[in-house]
Amino acid sequence: MNINPGEISALIKEQIKNFSGEIESNDVGTVISVGDGVATVYGLENAMLSELLIFPNDVYGMVMNLNRDDVGVVLLGRDTLIKEGDTVKRTHKVVEVPVGDGLIGRVVTSLGQPLDGLGPISYAKTRPIERIAPGVMTRKSVDTPLETGIKSIDSMIPIGRGQRELIIGDRQTGKTSIAIDTIINQKGKGVKCVYVAIGQKNSSVASIVGRLKEKGCMDYVTVVNANASESAPLLYIAPFSGMAIAEEWMEKGEDVLIVFDDLSKHAVSYRALSLLLKRSPGREAYPGDIFYLHSRLLERACKLSPKYGGGSITALPIIETQAGDISAYIPTNVISITDGQIFLVTDLFTEGQRPAVDSGFSVSRVGSSAQIKAMKQVASSLKIELANYRENLSFAQFGSDLDSETKKILTHGAIVTEALKQPNFSPIPMIEEVVILFALKYGYLDDLEIEEVNPFLDEMWEWLNTSKKDAIDKLSENKKFDDGLSDELKEGIAQFKKVYLAKRGK
Repeated sequence: MNINPGEISALIKEQIKNFSGEIESNDVGTVISVGDGVATVYGLENAMLSELLIFPNDVYGMVMNLNRDDVGVVLLGRDTLIKEGDTVKRTHKVVEVPVGDGLIGRVVTSLGQPLDGLGPISYAKTRPIERIAPGVMTRKSVDTPLETGIKSIDSMIPIGRGQRELIIGDRQTGKTSIAIDTIINQKGKGVKCVYVAIGQKNSSVASIVGRLKEKGCMDYVTVVNANASESAPLLYIAPFSGMAIAEEWMEKGEDVLIVFDDLSKHAVSYRALSLLLKRSPGREAYPGDIFYLHSRLLERACKLSPKYGGGSITALPIIETQAGDISAYIPTNVISITDGQIFLVTDLFTEGQRPAVDSGFSVSRVGSSAQIKAMKQVASSLKIELANYRENLSFAQFGSDLDSETKKILTHGAIVTEALKQPNFSPIPMIEEVVILFALKYGYLDDLEIEEVNPFLDEMWEWLNTSKKDAIDKLSENKKFDDGLSDELKEGIAQFKKVYLAKRGK
């Protein structure tokens, strides 16, 4: 809508008339323009940043611009219900969201309102969606693994409780699947989960909720859904609402996993708001403070020291790239904020590698401090083996005459690559991962056909769990290999291999 010049003129005259005395500060303002989900309001001298304002027809707005003579407000409802000249009132409260155990198992909006048809949410407390991240002295270094149940990640790109690990890749490369697998794998591990869907289709979110219910996971999961049809302000506040919900549990000493799916759409919603609020555009038309936006969100994920309860929030932000370009503005921003990234590649995905993790570009800056000792012992050389395999594979296509050492590297690499494949929504226990990698490390699979690798591993785990249960139990308890345990496991795998090959007439 156009700004009414006559109304502005009258407002300015009134301001000049009262200038000799102290201008009366009040909590009521007037709408001077509205449109595209943004309103400009005159007369709220004491308004706070992020404060909730109430408009006619029970529409709420959030203050985002504090200008000299007016405030810029983003509307959390329909702008068609508001017109120029409407009265606006302060609430003296910033945007808050309900928190607590009443949200477990629920699907809610960015403002904490129920979306799942299960009735009102029971809560005794609300928290502001924005707050300052815990300081350095209240934190503790990451030292406990957050088990994803995904072999390639737990072995090469370990995630610790309190870490921020970016999941990045093009469309349709399995980014959400990794996050959902990780949530499924927290069942029975005492980790509460918050899944924040930003700009997703309602059908996609319904499918994810259905999958979590099917796996019996909704008794520790909260879903915050700001779907694609919502206004930009609701998409903008969604991750902050999710983080506020997670912080309540962290401050009670609990471990929380939060997934932001995805921050690319969050950045786009913030760009839209900023441009409508007439803020200066910068690189790729994003405002200059978009880095600060994501850093103040992700810095709130940490591990607290025992003195402050010892809770943690592990954040898995997701970023979508265009044609694998990780040097674009938003990807480079979030890469520099997080403690590592899991990079998913379209080429590997189309080759049938699931998950399509590029072990060369992927990194965890927390590293092996977030791994049990047994995993370190079997997985330390895995990245180098895969790098050698990829390098030799690119050379092998130029010639058929290969020496025995190169053939050995290619055979072993192909077996490792096959063994790291894993279907969606099928996370496996950490000890099973360790045993699989143990068999790989010592070459027990190198003489098998590629298609036999995963059936062999499945049967091997079942057989060892029965015939060598004492060794498996000892490994589960000690979480490390000693010489005796290594020898016992090698003997068990060799015995099983004989039985397996005899069964197939080999």
